[in-house]
Amino acid sequence: MTDRCSDLGERELVRKITEILGIGERDDCAMVEDGDGWLVWTTDILHRKSDFPGIATGWQIGWMAVAVNLSDVAAMGAAPLGLLIAAAIPQDAEVAFAEEIFRGMNDCARRYSTRVLGGDLDSFDELALSGTALGWVEKDLVLRRRGARPGDLLCTTGTLGSAGAGLRVALEAEGRGEMEIGDPDLRALTKRLLLPSPRMEEGRALALSGAATSMMDNSDGLALSLFDLAEAGGVGFLVWEDQIPVDPLVSEVAEGRDDALALALYTGGDFELVFTVRPDLIDRARQACDFAVIGRVLEEREIFIEADGVRRRMEPRGYQHMKTPKPARLHRSFSSPPQK
Repeated sequence: MTDRCSDLGERELVRKITEILGIGERDDCAMVEDGDGWLVWTTDILHRKSDFPGIATGWQIGWMAVAVNLSDVAAMGAAPLGLLIAAAIPQDAEVAFAEEIFRGMNDCARRYSTRVLGGDLDSFDELALSGTALGWVEKDLVLRRRGARPGDLLCTTGTLGSAGAGLRVALEAEGRGEMEIGDPDLRALTKRLLLPSPRMEEGRALALSGAATSMMDNSDGLALSLFDLAEAGGVGFLVWEDQIPVDPLVSEVAEGRDDALALALYTGGDFELVFTVRPDLIDRARQACDFAVIGRVLEEREIFIEADGVRRRMEPRGYQHMKTPKPARLHRSFSSPPQK
């Protein structure tokens, strides 16, 4: 019987593709040498049916198409240089809707001190947006998925779980045929889902601090991000459950403490930075940006979560293409090793 991609799963398919292409390491961006720095590239594609709940506006769709790409640039500690956008727009789409998409793109790019430089326009029976972002970072400051060392502190920016909770709110509203969220707290959760804030300033500041040893964004959820960091660095992690910064608004949706924790660990879309810091440089890192210390790096290649003195193995669960029901809005990139 012929194997199907859905049977294999996204991560295993990516491994096969990287073997075919001869890509040894995977980071949030591909890297090419440029003088005393690296040019970093990333690309993500979004589809109307699988990536956006029905309540998403054209402006929000455009914002997200830019934000998800900038988040990968931020994870390398790079400054953005610009973006290209390839857009496939249905022929029967209203012109006003298409204009709003590109206004959202422009506003997001401008918010993070960059711009959409151009791209390609095509038509298709479903809206599809493919973004490519370019950034630059000094050679000695670039942050990669590998680099964590035993004893380093495990950290995250922001709070976790609100995008997953926002998706739950959006799907429930869509099921009721509602296009607007009345409750302000629930509306705030859907805003976190639909208007992600790539941590550009934080990523750049952490790179300049020299305190971080590895980094990636957590677009597929904290748990899967830790497994990716562990694989890249040949290390493990101990996560302190009571230190995970669950967004307070998650309690408006979660069915108890365990459900709130699951939203923080296993649902994606928060687009925070997960990184490791040298213990002796933690104060320098805190001068760069605000973050929470949620654990430490282990020599043994296992990932544990600890609560009340009891350790248990963390599950490698989170968003994965081809195995997660729609709407899916989180993507797994593969990138090339540094090239001269």
